[in-house]
Amino acid sequence: MTKTTPVKQLKLKLVKSLSGRLKGHIACANGLGLRKINQEVSVIDTPENRGMANKIHYLLQFMEQ
Repeated sequence: MTKTTPVKQLKLKLVKSLSGRLKGHIACANGLGLRKINQEVSVIDTPENRGMANKIHYLLQFMEQ
């Protein structure tokens, strides 16, 4: 029997519109699974996902898990 460590998650909510934003910022939001305002997603806490979230931090609300 092997023990698995719980996977850490980031919970994100898109609170501002993507229209009129830079293409790279829209791509980051889509990569995180965010497409509509007030949409909430949980993503695995990896350096890649954290970097995308940090890039568009002004569009997001970070929520505690």
